[in-house]
Amino acid sequence: MATNEVKRLRPFINGEFIESKTEVYNDAFDPSTGEVIAKVPCCTAAEVEQAIASAKEAYKGWSATPVIKRVQVLYKMRDLIEQNIDELTELLARENGKAWAEAKGDVLKAKEGTEQAIAAPSLMMGESLMDASSGFDTVLYNEPLGVFAGIVPYNFPAMIPMGWMAPMCIACGNTIVIKAATFVPQSALRFAELYKEAGLPDGVLNIVTCSRNEAEIFLNHPDVKGVSFVGSTSVGKHIYKTAAGNGKRVQALCEAKNHALVLEDAPIERTAAGIINSAFGCGGQRCMALPAIVVQESIADALVAKIKELAQKLVVGPAYDKASQLGPVINANHQKSVNDWIQKGIDEGAKVVLDGRQTVVEGYENGFYIGPTILDEVTPEMSVGQKEIFGPVLCVKRVKTFEEGLKLMNDNEFANGSVIYTQNGYYSREFARHTDGGMVGINVGIPVPVGMFPFSGHKNSFFGDLHCLGKDGYRFYTETKVVTTRWFDEEEAKKEETSTWDGTI
Repeated sequence: MATNEVKRLRPFINGEFIESKTEVYNDAFDPSTGEVIAKVPCCTAAEVEQAIASAKEAYKGWSATPVIKRVQVLYKMRDLIEQNIDELTELLARENGKAWAEAKGDVLKAKEGTEQAIAAPSLMMGESLMDASSGFDTVLYNEPLGVFAGIVPYNFPAMIPMGWMAPMCIACGNTIVIKAATFVPQSALRFAELYKEAGLPDGVLNIVTCSRNEAEIFLNHPDVKGVSFVGSTSVGKHIYKTAAGNGKRVQALCEAKNHALVLEDAPIERTAAGIINSAFGCGGQRCMALPAIVVQESIADALVAKIKELAQKLVVGPAYDKASQLGPVINANHQKSVNDWIQKGIDEGAKVVLDGRQTVVEGYENGFYIGPTILDEVTPEMSVGQKEIFGPVLCVKRVKTFEEGLKLMNDNEFANGSVIYTQNGYYSREFARHTDGGMVGINVGIPVPVGMFPFSGHKNSFFGDLHCLGKDGYRFYTETKVVTTRWFDEEEAKKEETSTWDGTI
């Protein structure tokens, strides 16, 4: 798979790839080899403005297109994703580093989001009431708003921009400009090509790559009606404060430090298998990873030993080798960051059960690999167990009781997801009721619901009022309009006076 080809990428604006006028290009790497595979333009402010203007112009015709015709494009797009699944998977694996099966899942989640958006004709249906007041009929409509901006991270190059954002936004009659992640823009750009092939009018979907400075335009531009963001909490807070302060819709999905509480009645083998998948899948680079487990002391030694055994069997290798189970992390800087976190955990007093820092893959020695790492006896005061590491690192915390474990979990500032492993129905119910996590798993290590439900993080994991996906998703991309109608009969038409509260009481 090694190649010397370095592509010079172009933003996608108004239905075509344009040559950027920027003088700044950033390197995008193949994480499996360490090779530069693309030069990514840092689009100028003028080009970002051009993309917004294109979306604004396209909105006039697209919003007036009946929703049933809008979703015909999504039907075709769904078919194109299926027809190009292997190409999209390989492209994603090569630019992101996910193992093949994980990369394919990323693409399939984009397809799932597309399929959910196809339901827009039903989701956008309003409500009505004849004689809401005597002689007055009231109808509620759900209408599109205009231009939206999507600011996305590197960890899910297909699912987030092309599953969570674009399909529902487009289906509801809006237009969108997506700032693709600089490290992994090729998947989003290829999806844009497929949307054009599916018949999407020019300007409805635009893809730019730029720095944080140019992205600020989205937060302040009067023609941008809403911003959807996925990324760090510090940036998410800034986006929420700035864009909302300018009267825009905002959904900011941010960091996490998800925990699983493992009770002593949990089956060791199956629980360990679930934790392996949740902690080390996608290289730990997902906000719904399971980087911390809270284990009752009576089974802690046995569970940790089993997790170590299974972790050592994981095949670490290049993303596009279908035998690989754990690919590299995104780049050298992030590899160093994760390695530094592991060392920090050791310095803080954690016990090293498995150390993946010296992992080298034969033939891919320059890749950004980190093997599965397990740190045991992590205590509440250790930052390694509280902050998001975003790598294949599992922290083990030990407790005596259910109540102690639940409190320890809820003390964390993040609340994307939380998990319990147990066969006890009472504790399962108590956990579901009292955990702070917005997405809860009972013997489910990655409790991300399918797309008809919202991705509902809490606390410092989310800022906004409406989550992505589910009914929240279509509400985010529409606004309500209530129309009240009164028709006069012959007698009513002759009246010269009305009540102050005419039709409202």
